[in-house]
Amino acid sequence: MRYRNLVLGALAVIAVVSLAFLGTRASQVAAAADGTSLRTSWGEPDLQGIWNDRYQTPLQRPKKYAGRELLTEEEVAALDGQRAAIPQRPRVRPGKGSEADVAGAYNGVFVSVRPTGRRTSLIFDPPDGRIPPLTPEAQKRRTAIREYQLALLQATQQCKNKERSCTGWNYGPPSPRRDELPPFYMVANINRANGPEDRSLGERCMSAQLPDVTGFRRIVQSKGAVSIFYDVGQGQGWQRTIPVTSAPHLPSHVRQWWGDSRGRWEGNTLVVDVTNFSAKTEYQGSRESLHLVERWTRLDADTLEYSVTVEDPTTWTKPWTFKHQLARQNEQANRIYYEPRCHEGNYGIIGVLAGNRAVDKAFAEGKGPHPATVDVFSAGPAFFAEEDLDPLAAGAC
Repeated sequence: MRYRNLVLGALAVIAVVSLAFLGTRASQVAAAADGTSLRTSWGEPDLQGIWNDRYQTPLQRPKKYAGRELLTEEEVAALDGQRAAIPQRPRVRPGKGSEADVAGAYNGVFVSVRPTGRRTSLIFDPPDGRIPPLTPEAQKRRTAIREYQLALLQATQQCKNKERSCTGWNYGPPSPRRDELPPFYMVANINRANGPEDRSLGERCMSAQLPDVTGFRRIVQSKGAVSIFYDVGQGQGWQRTIPVTSAPHLPSHVRQWWGDSRGRWEGNTLVVDVTNFSAKTEYQGSRESLHLVERWTRLDADTLEYSVTVEDPTTWTKPWTFKHQLARQNEQANRIYYEPRCHEGNYGIIGVLAGNRAVDKAFAEGKGPHPATVDVFSAGPAFFAEEDLDPLAAGAC
Protein backbone atom coordinates (compact mmCIF):
# COMPACT_ATOMS: atom_id res chain seq x y z
CA MET A 1 0.00 0.00 0.00
CA ARG A 2 2.81 2.34 0.96
CA TYR A 3 4.61 1.54 -2.31
CA ARG A 4 1.45 2.28 -4.29
CA ASN A 5 1.06 5.66 -2.57
CA LEU A 6 4.67 6.54 -3.38
CA VAL A 7 4.10 5.66 -7.03
CA LEU A 8 0.90 7.67 -7.21
CA GLY A 9 2.62 10.59 -5.50
CA ALA A 10 5.50 10.45 -7.97
CA LEU A 11 3.10 10.34 -10.90
CA ALA A 12 1.26 13.33 -9.53
CA VAL A 13 4.49 15.32 -9.28
CA ILE A 14 5.41 14.34 -12.85
CA ALA A 15 1.97 15.39 -14.05
CA VAL A 16 2.24 18.79 -12.34
CA VAL A 17 5.72 19.39 -13.74
CA SER A 18 4.62 18.29 -17.22
CA LEU A 19 1.60 20.59 -17.15
CA ALA A 20 3.79 23.45 -16.00
CA PHE A 21 6.25 22.75 -18.84
CA LEU A 22 3.46 22.50 -21.40
CA GLY A 23 1.94 25.69 -20.10
CA THR A 24 5.27 27.48 -20.37
CA ARG A 25 5.84 26.05 -23.85
CA ALA A 26 2.32 27.04 -24.91
CA SER A 27 2.91 30.60 -23.70
CA GLN A 28 6.21 30.70 -25.62
CA VAL A 29 4.50 29.50 -28.79
CA ALA A 30 1.70 32.00 -28.31
CA ALA A 31 4.22 34.79 -27.78
CA ALA A 32 6.20 33.70 -30.85
CA ALA A 33 3.02 33.83 -32.91
CA ASP A 34 3.12 37.63 -32.84
CA GLY A 35 6.93 37.87 -33.05
CA THR A 36 7.37 39.56 -29.67
CA SER A 37 9.44 36.79 -28.03
CA LEU A 38 11.78 36.35 -31.00
CA ARG A 39 14.84 38.11 -29.65
CA THR A 40 18.58 37.91 -29.95
CA SER A 41 20.73 36.80 -27.01
CA TRP A 42 21.36 40.48 -26.21
CA GLY A 43 17.64 41.32 -26.13
CA GLU A 44 16.88 42.97 -29.50
CA PRO A 45 14.10 41.81 -31.85
CA ASP A 46 15.43 38.97 -34.00
CA LEU A 47 15.12 39.59 -37.76
CA GLN A 48 17.67 36.97 -38.78
CA GLY A 49 17.22 34.36 -41.49
CA ILE A 50 16.84 33.95 -45.25
CA TRP A 51 13.74 35.76 -46.52
CA ASN A 52 11.84 35.91 -49.79
CA ASP A 53 8.47 37.10 -51.09
CA ARG A 54 6.71 34.01 -52.43
CA TYR A 55 4.20 35.94 -54.51
CA GLN A 56 4.25 38.25 -57.52
CA THR A 57 2.58 41.57 -56.82
CA PRO A 58 3.02 44.68 -58.98
CA LEU A 59 4.58 47.70 -57.30
CA GLN A 60 1.74 49.95 -58.39
CA ARG A 61 -1.87 49.00 -59.09
CA PRO A 62 -2.72 48.23 -62.74
CA LYS A 63 -5.41 50.61 -63.96
CA LYS A 64 -7.79 47.73 -64.67
CA TYR A 65 -7.95 47.09 -60.90
CA ALA A 66 -8.53 50.73 -59.91
CA GLY A 67 -10.23 51.06 -56.54
CA ARG A 68 -9.57 47.43 -55.58
CA GLU A 69 -7.04 46.34 -52.98
CA LEU A 70 -7.49 42.58 -53.47
CA LEU A 71 -8.09 40.13 -56.28
CA THR A 72 -10.70 37.41 -55.95
CA GLU A 73 -9.59 33.80 -55.72
CA GLU A 74 -10.99 33.24 -59.21
CA GLU A 75 -8.93 36.13 -60.60
CA VAL A 76 -5.79 34.80 -58.93
CA ALA A 77 -6.36 31.38 -60.48
CA ALA A 78 -6.96 32.91 -63.91
CA LEU A 79 -3.81 35.03 -63.70
CA ASP A 80 -1.77 32.04 -62.53
CA GLY A 81 -2.93 30.13 -65.60
CA GLN A 82 -2.23 33.03 -67.96
CA ARG A 83 1.22 33.68 -66.52
CA ALA A 84 2.20 30.01 -66.42
CA ALA A 85 1.49 29.81 -70.16
CA ILE A 86 4.12 32.45 -70.95
CA PRO A 87 6.90 30.58 -72.77
CA GLN A 88 10.27 30.33 -71.01
CA ARG A 89 11.77 31.80 -74.17
CA PRO A 90 9.28 34.54 -75.13
CA ARG A 91 8.46 34.90 -78.80
CA VAL A 92 9.76 38.02 -80.51
CA ARG A 93 8.77 40.33 -83.32
CA PRO A 94 9.55 40.33 -86.23
CA GLY A 95 10.66 36.72 -85.75
CA LYS A 96 13.32 34.03 -85.86
CA GLY A 97 16.73 35.03 -87.18
CA SER A 98 16.09 38.76 -86.88
CA GLU A 99 18.06 41.32 -84.87
CA ALA A 100 15.16 41.26 -82.42
CA ASP A 101 15.40 37.49 -82.07
CA VAL A 102 19.05 37.69 -81.00
CA ALA A 103 18.57 40.66 -78.66
CA GLY A 104 15.46 39.20 -77.08
CA ALA A 105 17.06 35.84 -76.35
CA TYR A 106 19.48 36.94 -73.66
CA ASN A 107 17.26 36.85 -70.61
CA GLY A 108 15.02 33.93 -71.60
CA VAL A 109 16.68 31.31 -69.40
CA PHE A 110 16.53 33.57 -66.35
CA VAL A 111 12.76 34.08 -66.44
CA SER A 112 10.77 32.61 -63.55
CA VAL A 113 7.12 33.03 -62.64
CA ARG A 114 6.05 33.27 -59.01
CA PRO A 115 2.46 32.58 -57.93
CA THR A 116 0.10 35.53 -58.16
CA GLY A 117 -0.54 37.38 -54.90
CA ARG A 118 -3.99 38.61 -53.92
CA ARG A 119 -2.96 42.25 -53.42
CA THR A 120 -3.30 44.42 -56.52
CA SER A 121 -0.27 46.52 -55.57
CA LEU A 122 2.54 46.77 -53.04
CA ILE A 123 1.80 50.48 -52.71
CA PHE A 124 -0.88 51.20 -50.09
CA ASP A 125 -0.35 54.94 -49.62
CA PRO A 126 -1.71 56.77 -51.52
CA PRO A 127 -4.84 54.60 -51.36
CA ASP A 128 -5.10 54.36 -55.17
CA GLY A 129 -1.98 52.18 -55.11
CA ARG A 130 -0.20 54.35 -57.67
CA ILE A 131 3.09 56.25 -57.63
CA PRO A 132 2.24 59.97 -57.27
CA PRO A 133 2.62 62.28 -60.29
CA LEU A 134 6.07 63.51 -61.29
CA THR A 135 7.06 67.07 -60.55
CA PRO A 136 7.68 69.41 -63.54
CA GLU A 137 11.43 69.08 -62.83
CA ALA A 138 11.29 65.28 -63.03
CA GLN A 139 9.15 65.37 -66.17
CA LYS A 140 11.71 67.62 -67.83
CA ARG A 141 14.53 65.28 -66.80
CA ARG A 142 12.69 62.21 -68.09
CA THR A 143 11.86 63.92 -71.40
CA ALA A 144 15.46 64.99 -71.95
CA ILE A 145 16.71 61.42 -71.40
CA ARG A 146 14.04 59.89 -73.64
CA GLU A 147 14.65 62.36 -76.48
CA TYR A 148 18.36 61.66 -76.35
CA GLN A 149 17.76 57.89 -76.47
CA LEU A 150 15.36 58.20 -79.41
CA ALA A 151 17.67 60.53 -81.36
CA LEU A 152 20.40 57.88 -81.23
CA LEU A 153 17.88 55.19 -82.25
CA GLN A 154 16.21 57.00 -85.16
CA ALA A 155 18.33 55.51 -87.97
CA THR A 156 17.57 51.88 -87.01
CA GLN A 157 15.02 49.38 -88.25
CA GLN A 158 13.15 49.79 -84.98
CA CYS A 159 12.10 53.31 -85.94
CA LYS A 160 11.63 52.39 -89.59
CA ASN A 161 9.24 49.59 -88.57
CA LYS A 162 7.62 51.75 -85.85
CA GLU A 163 8.38 49.23 -83.12
CA ARG A 164 7.54 49.87 -79.44
CA SER A 165 11.09 50.90 -78.63
CA CYS A 166 10.74 53.90 -80.99
CA THR A 167 7.30 55.08 -79.88
CA GLY A 168 7.02 58.87 -80.18
CA TRP A 169 9.84 59.30 -82.70
CA ASN A 170 10.37 59.19 -86.47
CA TYR A 171 12.75 57.26 -88.66
CA GLY A 172 15.57 59.37 -90.07
CA PRO A 173 19.29 59.66 -90.83
CA PRO A 174 21.93 59.25 -88.10
CA SER A 175 21.55 62.03 -85.55
CA PRO A 176 24.42 64.44 -84.79
CA ARG A 177 23.53 63.89 -81.13
CA ARG A 178 25.38 60.58 -81.39
CA ASP A 179 28.57 62.56 -80.71
CA GLU A 180 27.11 64.32 -77.66
CA LEU A 181 27.36 63.38 -74.01
CA PRO A 182 24.01 62.34 -72.49
CA PRO A 183 22.07 65.03 -70.59
CA PHE A 184 22.35 62.97 -67.38
CA TYR A 185 24.36 59.97 -66.23
CA MET A 186 22.70 57.07 -68.03
CA VAL A 187 21.38 54.11 -66.06
CA ALA A 188 19.61 52.61 -69.11
CA ASN A 189 20.91 51.69 -72.57
CA ILE A 190 21.47 54.11 -75.42
CA ASN A 191 22.03 53.11 -79.04
CA ARG A 192 25.78 53.43 -78.76
CA ALA A 193 28.57 51.41 -77.19
CA ASN A 194 31.61 53.68 -77.12
CA GLY A 195 32.35 52.52 -73.59
CA PRO A 196 30.78 50.73 -70.60
CA GLU A 197 28.85 53.80 -69.46
CA ASP A 198 26.83 53.77 -72.70
CA ARG A 199 25.35 50.50 -71.45
CA SER A 200 22.69 49.98 -68.81
CA LEU A 201 23.46 49.27 -65.18
CA GLY A 202 22.07 45.78 -65.74
CA GLU A 203 24.51 45.00 -68.54
CA ARG A 204 27.31 46.27 -66.31
CA CYS A 205 26.25 44.03 -63.38
CA MET A 206 25.31 47.11 -61.37
CA SER A 207 21.50 47.07 -61.39
CA ALA A 208 20.99 46.21 -57.71
CA GLN A 209 19.10 49.05 -56.06
CA LEU A 210 17.49 50.21 -52.87
CA PRO A 211 14.68 49.74 -52.06
CA ASP A 212 14.56 46.18 -53.34
CA VAL A 213 11.53 43.87 -53.54
CA THR A 214 13.09 41.02 -55.53
CA GLY A 215 15.20 37.95 -54.86
CA PHE A 216 16.37 36.64 -51.50
CA ARG A 217 17.96 38.43 -48.58
CA ARG A 218 19.89 37.07 -45.64
CA ILE A 219 19.81 39.08 -42.42
CA VAL A 220 22.47 38.70 -39.74
CA GLN A 221 22.54 40.81 -36.57
CA SER A 222 25.15 41.82 -34.03
CA LYS A 223 25.17 44.38 -31.25
CA GLY A 224 24.88 47.77 -32.89
CA ALA A 225 24.49 46.58 -36.49
CA VAL A 226 22.22 44.70 -38.89
CA SER A 227 23.80 43.20 -42.01
CA ILE A 228 21.73 42.29 -45.08
CA PHE A 229 22.94 40.44 -48.15
CA TYR A 230 20.66 40.76 -51.17
CA ASP A 231 20.89 37.85 -53.64
CA VAL A 232 19.27 39.46 -56.67
CA GLY A 233 19.45 39.53 -60.45
CA GLN A 234 21.86 37.37 -62.39
CA GLY A 235 24.53 37.12 -59.71
CA GLN A 236 24.30 40.82 -58.87
CA GLY A 237 24.11 40.31 -55.12
CA TRP A 238 25.25 43.05 -52.77
CA GLN A 239 25.96 43.60 -49.08
CA ARG A 240 24.58 46.27 -46.82
CA THR A 241 25.39 47.04 -43.19
CA ILE A 242 23.01 49.21 -41.17
CA PRO A 243 24.52 50.83 -38.06
CA VAL A 244 21.99 50.91 -35.22
CA THR A 245 23.04 54.23 -33.76
CA SER A 246 22.02 57.77 -32.90
CA ALA A 247 25.00 59.13 -34.85
CA PRO A 248 24.16 61.57 -37.67
CA HIS A 249 24.29 60.75 -41.37
CA LEU A 250 27.45 61.26 -43.40
CA PRO A 251 28.09 64.82 -44.66
CA SER A 252 25.80 65.68 -47.58
CA HIS A 253 28.68 65.79 -50.09
CA VAL A 254 29.49 62.11 -49.43
CA ARG A 255 27.33 60.07 -51.81
CA GLN A 256 27.01 56.29 -51.92
CA TRP A 257 25.50 53.81 -54.38
CA TRP A 258 22.94 52.51 -51.84
CA GLY A 259 22.83 55.60 -49.71
CA ASP A 260 23.80 56.06 -46.06
CA SER A 261 21.69 54.08 -43.57
CA ARG A 262 21.03 54.81 -39.90
CA GLY A 263 18.90 52.40 -37.88
CA ARG A 264 17.03 52.61 -34.59
CA TRP A 265 14.59 50.36 -32.75
CA GLU A 266 11.00 51.45 -32.21
CA GLY A 267 9.51 48.63 -30.16
CA ASN A 268 9.83 45.49 -32.27
CA THR A 269 10.47 47.41 -35.49
CA LEU A 270 13.84 48.34 -36.97
CA VAL A 271 13.41 51.79 -38.51
CA VAL A 272 16.09 52.74 -41.04
CA ASP A 273 16.59 56.24 -42.43
CA VAL A 274 18.46 56.28 -45.76
CA THR A 275 19.88 59.38 -47.48
CA ASN A 276 22.98 60.46 -49.46
CA PHE A 277 22.30 58.48 -52.63
CA SER A 278 24.55 58.85 -55.66
CA ALA A 279 23.35 60.70 -58.78
CA LYS A 280 24.58 57.69 -60.75
CA THR A 281 21.76 55.51 -59.42
CA GLU A 282 18.04 55.79 -60.03
CA TYR A 283 14.87 54.50 -58.42
CA GLN A 284 11.64 55.16 -60.31
CA GLY A 285 13.12 58.39 -61.66
CA SER A 286 14.64 59.61 -58.38
CA ARG A 287 18.37 60.08 -57.99
CA GLU A 288 20.49 61.91 -55.40
CA SER A 289 17.50 63.45 -53.58
CA LEU A 290 15.96 60.07 -52.77
CA HIS A 291 15.06 59.62 -49.09
CA LEU A 292 13.79 56.34 -47.64
CA VAL A 293 12.33 55.38 -44.28
CA GLU A 294 12.31 51.58 -44.02
CA ARG A 295 10.51 49.57 -41.36
CA TRP A 296 11.43 45.92 -40.71
CA THR A 297 9.03 44.06 -38.38
CA ARG A 298 9.03 40.37 -37.43
CA LEU A 299 5.35 39.43 -37.41
CA ASP A 300 5.85 35.80 -36.37
CA ALA A 301 8.41 33.01 -36.59
CA ASP A 302 8.08 32.74 -40.37
CA THR A 303 6.99 36.22 -41.52
CA LEU A 304 8.88 39.50 -41.84
CA GLU A 305 7.15 42.68 -42.99
CA TYR A 306 9.13 45.25 -44.98
CA SER A 307 7.58 48.70 -45.38
CA VAL A 308 9.17 51.71 -47.08
CA THR A 309 8.18 55.36 -47.35
CA VAL A 310 9.73 56.88 -50.46
CA GLU A 311 10.29 60.63 -50.70
CA ASP A 312 11.91 63.01 -53.16
CA PRO A 313 10.36 66.49 -53.56
CA THR A 314 12.32 66.98 -56.80
CA THR A 315 10.71 63.88 -58.36
CA TRP A 316 7.21 63.28 -56.93
CA THR A 317 4.47 65.61 -55.76
CA LYS A 318 4.19 63.74 -52.44
CA PRO A 319 5.74 60.78 -50.57
CA TRP A 320 4.42 57.24 -51.11
CA THR A 321 4.63 54.01 -49.16
CA PHE A 322 4.64 50.33 -50.06
CA LYS A 323 5.02 47.11 -48.10
CA HIS A 324 5.32 43.40 -48.65
CA GLN A 325 5.65 40.33 -46.48
CA LEU A 326 8.65 38.04 -46.65
CA ALA A 327 8.54 34.35 -45.80
CA ARG A 328 11.39 32.65 -43.98
CA GLN A 329 13.23 30.10 -46.09
CA ASN A 330 14.84 26.83 -45.04
CA GLU A 331 18.53 27.57 -44.51
CA GLN A 332 19.61 24.06 -45.50
CA ALA A 333 17.52 23.92 -48.68
CA ASN A 334 18.41 27.47 -49.79
CA ARG A 335 21.90 28.62 -50.54
CA ILE A 336 22.96 32.24 -50.76
CA TYR A 337 25.83 32.91 -53.14
CA TYR A 338 27.90 35.81 -51.92
CA GLU A 339 30.45 36.26 -54.70
CA PRO A 340 29.59 38.84 -57.44
CA ARG A 341 29.45 36.15 -60.10
CA CYS A 342 27.82 38.44 -62.67
CA HIS A 343 31.11 40.34 -63.11
CA GLU A 344 33.15 37.16 -63.42
CA GLY A 345 31.00 35.80 -66.24
CA ASN A 346 29.99 39.04 -67.95
CA TYR A 347 31.10 38.18 -71.46
CA GLY A 348 28.08 40.08 -72.77
CA ILE A 349 29.54 43.53 -72.10
CA ILE A 350 32.86 42.48 -73.65
CA GLY A 351 31.04 41.19 -76.72
CA VAL A 352 28.94 44.34 -77.12
CA LEU A 353 31.96 46.65 -76.93
CA ALA A 354 34.19 44.48 -79.15
CA GLY A 355 31.37 43.96 -81.64
CA ASN A 356 30.78 47.67 -81.94
CA ARG A 357 34.48 48.34 -82.51
CA ALA A 358 34.29 45.83 -85.37
CA VAL A 359 31.25 47.67 -86.79
CA ASP A 360 33.12 50.99 -86.53
CA LYS A 361 36.15 49.51 -88.34
CA ALA A 362 34.06 47.95 -91.12
CA PHE A 363 32.20 51.22 -91.73
CA ALA A 364 35.45 53.21 -91.80
CA GLU A 365 36.76 50.81 -94.44
CA GLY A 366 33.57 51.06 -96.50
CA LYS A 367 32.66 47.43 -95.77
CA GLY A 368 29.73 47.77 -93.41
CA PRO A 369 26.68 49.83 -92.38
CA HIS A 370 26.79 53.08 -90.46
CA PRO A 371 27.06 52.19 -86.74
CA ALA A 372 24.03 54.35 -85.98
CA THR A 373 21.82 52.05 -88.07
CA VAL A 374 22.68 48.99 -85.94
CA ASP A 375 20.35 48.60 -82.97
CA VAL A 376 22.24 47.95 -79.74
CA PHE A 377 19.55 49.66 -77.65
CA SER A 378 16.45 47.49 -77.72
CA ALA A 379 16.30 44.18 -75.88
CA GLY A 380 14.00 41.85 -74.00
CA PRO A 381 10.40 43.04 -73.47
CA ALA A 382 10.71 45.73 -76.16
CA PHE A 383 10.70 42.86 -78.68
CA PHE A 384 8.36 40.39 -76.99
CA ALA A 385 4.93 39.64 -78.42
CA GLU A 386 2.15 41.32 -76.39
CA GLU A 387 0.72 37.98 -75.26
CA ASP A 388 4.12 36.98 -73.87
CA LEU A 389 4.38 39.91 -71.46
CA ASP A 390 3.67 39.23 -67.79
CA PRO A 391 0.55 41.26 -66.85
CA LEU A 392 1.99 41.74 -63.36
CA ALA A 393 5.45 42.88 -64.51
CA ALA A 394 6.69 46.31 -63.53
CA GLY A 395 5.98 47.80 -66.94
CA ALA A 396 2.47 46.38 -67.26
CA CYS A 397 0.76 48.96 -65.09
